[in-house]
Order: sequence, then structure tokens, then C-alpha cells
Amino acid sequence: MATLYDLLGVRDDASNEEIKRAYRRAAMKAHPDRNMGREASAHAQFQEIKEAYAILSDPLQRRVYDAVYAEEMGRLAREREEAARQEEAARQAEYARHVSVAMRFAEQGYNRDVVFGVLLGGDCEPQLAARVADGAVELHLSRQTATSQRADGSTSRNGAEPGEARAESIPEEAAGESSKSGDRPQANLFSAIWHSMFGLHH
Repeated sequence: MATLYDLLGVRDDASNEEIKRAYRRAAMKAHPDRNMGREASAHAQFQEIKEAYAILSDPLQRRVYDAVYAEEMGRLAREREEAARQEEAARQAEYARHVSVAMRFAEQGYNRDVVFGVLLGGDCEPQLAARVADGAVELHLSRQTATSQRADGSTSRNGAEPGEARAESIPEEAAGESSKSGDRPQANLFSAIWHSMFGLHH
């Protein structure tokens, strides 16, 4: 946003003498007599320069202008921050939706290409869709491996030979319930995998 200081070509901490010299240069450059063929626009610019000098050359008017300008800049900055916050919240919500869809299809046994295609069909940007699909399928496979290992360990502890252990199939609705099993290290492992695969990329 152009300021009165910008019109004169000086910094906002310029001295009165610097403002006076800048006004003379700007007024001479914009004077209609020096802008043949574009007198109308030159006259409008010349008037803006005169008005800017009238305010900035008066200490009281300059203080008022500086205060109003600072307040306006603060308001604009707050509006930009709020808009950025809302945009980021919307982006994260959309990202979470894509991850949820990818995990649902991965847990139903679909391969990476199918999960990727589903994400594209849901208006997910291709590069993000690729990352989410890769992560969802890999996380699902790691869960299956961990479930199998827990089942093998449980059978061995009950006196069976390791080779006799067989993992029972786990219902889909139980796939995300590792935190309820009391196995906190495994839950922490899943958490680490989740964040490493699904961390937001700007």
C-alpha cells in the first residue's frame, strides 16, 4: 500500500529538510508542464504530491498520519494472520480427510495403486496423493506384521512351539485399537510410524 512517504520518495523517518527536498524533486518531475501529452495524469499526480507534502511538512498532521497509518498496518497484519490461520486449518482438515480415506481402503486390502486412484478421485493433489497412499499401505502392512508377531509371541508363552503359532485375522474395526491392548511400546511404535509417514508437507 503506497504511503505519503512513498509519494515523495522518502523513508518514514525522514527529517523535515529531507521531506522538503524530496517534495521539490517529485513536484518538478510530475509538473504538467514537463509532461506534454499526459497533462491530465500528471496534474493528478502533482496534486497528490502537494497534499502529501502539506501533511508531512506539518508536525501535528504528520503525527496524526503516522498514528493512523500504524493502526491501519496493524489491522491489515491481523487480517492477514487470521486469513492464514483459517487457510491452514482448512488445509489440515482436508489432509486429515485424505489420510482417513487412504487408511480405510488400505485396511480393506486394496493395493497402493487403488488407494492412490481413490485419492485422486477425491480431488487430492497428485504428489500428496502419492505420499498418503504410500504411507497408508505401509502403515497397514506394519500393523499386520506387528499383529502377527504379537500372536506368535503369545502362543510361544503359552507353551506352544514357535512354528505352531498362527495369527488369527483381526476385524477391521479393531485395526486401530492397539492403544487399548495395554501394549504401550507397540502403540508408541504406531504413533512414530504415523507421524513419520503422514507429517504435513508444505
